[in-house]
This record gives sequence, structure tokens and C-alpha cells, in this order.
Amino acid sequence: MQSGKDAIYSQPQQVSKFRFDDAVADVFPDMIQRSVPGYSTIVDAIGQLVGRYATDDSNIYDLGCSLGAVSLAAARYVEAKACRIIAVDNSEAMADRCKRHVKAYKANTPIEVICDDLTNINIEKASSVVMNFTLQFIETSQRDAIIQSIYDGLAPGGIFILSEKLRHDSTQGNELLIDLHHEFKRRNGYSELEISQKRESIENVLRAETYDAHQARLKKAGFDDVVLWFQCFNFASIVAIKN
Repeated sequence: MQSGKDAIYSQPQQVSKFRFDDAVADVFPDMIQRSVPGYSTIVDAIGQLVGRYATDDSNIYDLGCSLGAVSLAAARYVEAKACRIIAVDNSEAMADRCKRHVKAYKANTPIEVICDDLTNINIEKASSVVMNFTLQFIETSQRDAIIQSIYDGLAPGGIFILSEKLRHDSTQGNELLIDLHHEFKRRNGYSELEISQKRESIENVLRAETYDAHQARLKKAGFDDVVLWFQCFNFASIVAIKN
């Protein structure tokens, strides 16, 4: 399905708190491709990982599914029998469009789209759980409990895939990664005004943590192996394995 070009911050404006509303949903594919380095690679590889670890009669959760890119990628790779993909997003605008995308794509693995807060979802019989750039928008105080519930709901041998924007543990290193990211956005056609206004909008909405903080939380929950499988600038993806 076609989406519009992201021009939300192209004009001077009174910048408001970033929300996943209709305006963002309408341009989300363009926004994410031009803002997150390696996004297409991440999504396709997540589909491969989910397919690799899928077991018969298991559930696959896409928490914070936005328009369903990860769910659809997983559906392409899953060959295990009687699997079900459960896609969850608390934005009505995102969930409605995700339902349309899923309906337009015919997959052997069924995808159920739920509009709800992910903390209301009971994780059970899971071979894979994915949070692709989702945890960063959740209050830090809630993150331990969320990761623990995911671990508890995973079957032995299951995986949790976590993609996040990272904060480096030194000010100098963090600013370097931010500068590289902003240059990436410039090369993808964003103006200085757009970059500045988007940064102001998303500040205090996206709460990035260091890789060490994520790794410690995953280990505390019980994950045996934590693998940093992708990183470009300050964007990374991690797979945690429950042995």
C-alpha cells in the first residue's frame, strides 16, 4: 500500500509531543525508512529469525507492530505448522492501517491485529516475541516487568528480539552517534528545520538506554544468551535466547 512523504516537520510550527496519530501513520513507511538506518535489513532479518525459531502450534508476538512490517516479514518465513502471529499496537491509527495491510497480504500463517496496550497482553506458548523500536517509548520504570513477562511466556528455546535506539555511555560518544544519525537524515532529504523540530518533538517521549542496561535487564529476566546482531550508529537489534 502506498504512503505519503513525511513532511510533518517541514514548516515552522509550535512543536507538540510526538504521537503515533493519523498524520504519522499516513507517512510512517517513508518516515521510518529515512530515519532509521538499516530498517529494511532489520525487518527482513527478524522475519528470518522468527521463521528459524518457530515451532508447531506456537504463538509469535509483534508488540508495537505499527503498520505490520515485522508481522508480514515473519509470515513470509514461518514454515512451522499451526502458528499464529499476534500483532499489537496501542495506536488506533496504526492498528487500523495494520489490519488493512494484513488483509491485503495472503499468508499461510494467520495474523491477528489487536489494538491495546501491550501490558494487557498475556504472553503464552510463544516461540518468538518481537519489540521492534517499541520499548524505547515505554516508561523506564515499567520495562523490567514487561521483559520478565515476555521471558515467562516464551517456551524453552524461544527468542525475544529487541530493536532500540541506544544511548552511548559517554557524552562524547553519544554526541558522535547523534551527529552521524542526523547526517543520515540529511542525506535522506530532511532539512535542518525538520531534524530540529522532530528532535524537540520526540525528546522525553523516546527514552533511550545503553546496550549494557538492556543486556543487564535481559539477563536479570533469565535469558541465557544475549546477542547484539545488528548496529548502525545508535540503532541496534538484539536477540535474547531462552535455553
